[in-house]
Amino acid sequence: MTAERSRTLRVGLAQINTTVGDFDGNLAKVTEAIRKARDCRAQVLTFPELALTGYPPEDLLFKRSFVSKNLEALRALLSHTHGLCVVLGFVDRKKGGELYNAAALLADGRLRHVYHKTALPNYGVFDEKRYFLPGKSPGVFTLGDMRMGLSICEDLWDKKSWVYQKKVCGQMALFINISASPYHRLKHYQRLSLVRNLAGFHRTAVIYQNLVGGQDELVFDGGSMVIDSRSRLVTRAESFKEDLVFADLTLPKKWTGVFKDPGRTPLRPRPQPRELSREEEVYRALVLGTRDYLHKNNFKKALIGISGGIDSALVACIAVDALGARNVTGVTMPSRYTSGGTYADSKTLCKKLGVALLEFPIERVHRAYLLLLKRAFKNCGPGIAEENLQARIRGNILMALSNQFGHLVLTTGNKSELATGYCTLYGDMAGGFAVLKDVPKTLVYKLAGYRNSLASGPVIPQSIIRRAPTAELRLNQKDRDSLPPYPLLDRCLELYVEKDLPFERIVRGGVPPKIALEIVRKVDLNEYKRRQAPPGVKITPLAFGKDRRIPITHRFYPSSQKTPGSPEGLHFK
Repeated sequence: MTAERSRTLRVGLAQINTTVGDFDGNLAKVTEAIRKARDCRAQVLTFPELALTGYPPEDLLFKRSFVSKNLEALRALLSHTHGLCVVLGFVDRKKGGELYNAAALLADGRLRHVYHKTALPNYGVFDEKRYFLPGKSPGVFTLGDMRMGLSICEDLWDKKSWVYQKKVCGQMALFINISASPYHRLKHYQRLSLVRNLAGFHRTAVIYQNLVGGQDELVFDGGSMVIDSRSRLVTRAESFKEDLVFADLTLPKKWTGVFKDPGRTPLRPRPQPRELSREEEVYRALVLGTRDYLHKNNFKKALIGISGGIDSALVACIAVDALGARNVTGVTMPSRYTSGGTYADSKTLCKKLGVALLEFPIERVHRAYLLLLKRAFKNCGPGIAEENLQARIRGNILMALSNQFGHLVLTTGNKSELATGYCTLYGDMAGGFAVLKDVPKTLVYKLAGYRNSLASGPVIPQSIIRRAPTAELRLNQKDRDSLPPYPLLDRCLELYVEKDLPFERIVRGGVPPKIALEIVRKVDLNEYKRRQAPPGVKITPLAFGKDRRIPITHRFYPSSQKTPGSPEGLHFK
């Protein structure tokens, strides 16, 4: 690049929503951002981790052609980088076939530097050691006469990383971290603290570049930022949406001979994104995760079983906000146990949301099933099997509509139910995407209140919010007949599932021993159900699925639980 003295460096952060394996689409997003950055006369432009492949590519990395396509895309970018320094993530492959999670520094039509990620995460949802080798060299480069640091995601979180070694890093003009950091509640504040601490530690400006968008269970919330050498926030991208932000950084005089200054006018001040409440943050994550799951898997419309309860009401709101009311269809399937209140609330909800509502009474079908099974059930009193028939009939109806019209069924169960097995296999668990899979019941109520507080006005009837939770599979049934109060249940689940605390610590955390034992037992015995549940949006630090991988078959139980429990536990609801 032309060496002309300038104390100001204009940087851009391209927070793009990529799709795994969509090389043409991802490349198009990158080149369009480069065009806009050039129009803004930026000198450095950053993109997220593995921007060319999408993140996480998982076992697609074992396909040689997949990695080759990503390298072709990288070469195609070179011609777009004249007069501009571009930093983005890709998969590097050596002659022996070894793969590296890498960052490329492209400038003036050339590949100037490649950095290999040294800290490979292998916990929770991350499994990078399965695919990549760790890099061996720090990402400290010189471009022109400007010393830069370049790292990738986990390098920033690992306190043993070279990133925190002053002797290695020395004095730098700029430090860049490109990331694909998935969302969970309040994680933005952790990142902000990390980046500020790094800026203060090295006394240099830091660019933190994150991914945005949904990928299977994961949601990436963006929040890319620039922090100056005094640890002050210069600019931040929007959360949960694509964004392109620019900032002018004033460099020390010794780093002034690198980039051509095109005589730009100063940037206009950009209003900083407002801080989101906890409920708004989670709600946006659910909307983005739902929208991207459908759209990236080529679904345009969704089906939802509307029961008149709060879970299905919240899922309907999320679906409408993600896809638009025209692309959501509600289905009500009343039985002999459906109350007039829940039936009326189903209609009111869909009317307020502008959603079409189909009605299929299931009484005749239920009676046909009972008649068919009468001889086999003759020595058995009415019980869970007869109750669950209703849920399975409803699941069949929803899946028949899905097959016929190509719409995706969104299930409506929450994390509290899934944790304890208070759900029916091939019934209310039937569907393609579980929107509330990682949302505890107590949070469902808070999210419903948030949605009703929006400027568009309340859409969830207060009667739904006030009604005692019920599956309505038998007369006068209530959730409390089978489960502890939800605040206590969710407290126990937080301690046992999310924090992975032993039984004794759960009791010390305020959960009565008898209730703690009951909940822990139900969680352990219902892993087989969760394995058969559809994927859903991760919003907590530890979600069922990729985060928590417990064997179905095992005989390890809490020390206070002498036996694994009765066989009936395996068929709970």
